[in-house]
Amino acid sequence: MSEYRIGDGMEVTLHFTLKLEDGSVIDSTRDKQPATFQYGDGNLPPGFESPIKGLTDGDTGSYTIPPEHAFGQHNPQNVQRIPRDSFEGPELEEGLVMSFADAAGGELPGVIVSIDDTHVDVDFNHPLAGRTLTFEVEVLEVKPVTTH
Repeated sequence: MSEYRIGDGMEVTLHFTLKLEDGSVIDSTRDKQPATFQYGDGNLPPGFESPIKGLTDGDTGSYTIPPEHAFGQHNPQNVQRIPRDSFEGPELEEGLVMSFADAAGGELPGVIVSIDDTHVDVDFNHPLAGRTLTFEVEVLEVKPVTTH
C-alpha cells in the first residue's frame, strides 16, 4: 500500500474508461498500456483531475463529469461557414473530420456538418463538447515525480 495520494507533484499510473451518457465507451486503456501522467500537467482536463485527487494505489472510482468540467458546452460560434471553392476535390462528406490551420499556424480539427453548392459548414467544437461523460478509474500507482 502506498503512502502517496494523488495530488500536485505526483506521478499517477492508472487505467481509465471514458463513456458517453448511453454507456458506450469512447476511450479506454483497459486493453492497452495504462496511462501515466503528472498530476496538474494539463494532460487531463481539470474536471477529470479534481475527482481523483486523494486516491491512492488500488483505489477505483466512477465519476460523472458534466460538459463544463470536461470539454465545454457546444458553442454555435465554433461552427463556421467556409466557401466551397476553398476545398479541393469532390471527396467532401458530412461527418468527415478535416484538419485546418488556426490563426497561430497550428492544426485545428473540424467536422464537416453540411455541404451545399457554395458553402461548407465546419464545426470546430471538440467532438465531446456538450456531453456528460463517465470517467472510470483504477489507480495502479502513485509516486512522487522524479526530475532528472
